[in-house]
Amino acid sequence: MTAETPTRLAAADVEVIDRSTLFRGYFSVDKLRLRHRRYAGGKTGTFEREVFIRPDAVCVLLYDPRADAVVLLEQFRAGPCAHGGENPFIASLVAGMIEPGESPTEVARRETKEESGLDLVGRIEPVIEYFTSPGGSTERIHVFCAEIDSRKAGGVHGVDEENEDIRAVVVPFAKALDFARTGRSIASDVAIALFWLALHRDRLRETWR
Repeated sequence: MTAETPTRLAAADVEVIDRSTLFRGYFSVDKLRLRHRRYAGGKTGTFEREVFIRPDAVCVLLYDPRADAVVLLEQFRAGPCAHGGENPFIASLVAGMIEPGESPTEVARRETKEESGLDLVGRIEPVIEYFTSPGGSTERIHVFCAEIDSRKAGGVHGVDEENEDIRAVVVPFAKALDFARTGRSIASDVAIALFWLALHRDRLRETWR
């Protein structure tokens, strides 16, 4: 390593020369022309990247520590449908995009009511924040684990105006974890949250009782 080699690069080391919108619909796609500093010194050449523009979102794992069960949602997803050959009705968490002026926890409460019919009256714990696909998307996910009473869960929910048709299903934790382990058709947020819960489950069952 030479003296000029930075130990870490940051946003200040990126020069965005031009940014334009290629498409604007339900979501948008922007094109960036840029260059950035190299770890070994100097700068890269100018290059272009298309980026899928999507607001930050919230996902909520609904957990009942007394029943040791989670509530998962089943609903249509356009991604697997367009991918082809996949079942587009996959298991997922409560999820929703953050609107201007909303905090992540406010979104967690709103979306939980809309998508599962449950009110979040128990404790909420942050799990992780991550970029879904940092190579080509702006979307960052805020994941929470929330305490619920699974005896009140079930049924079909969603906002009719948004054509939502969401089935809430109570699943014992051990069975849900097997879904993630065996690669059952689930969203990535489900696997991330369930593996986190596997590490923190004993603590939550003790403190959330």
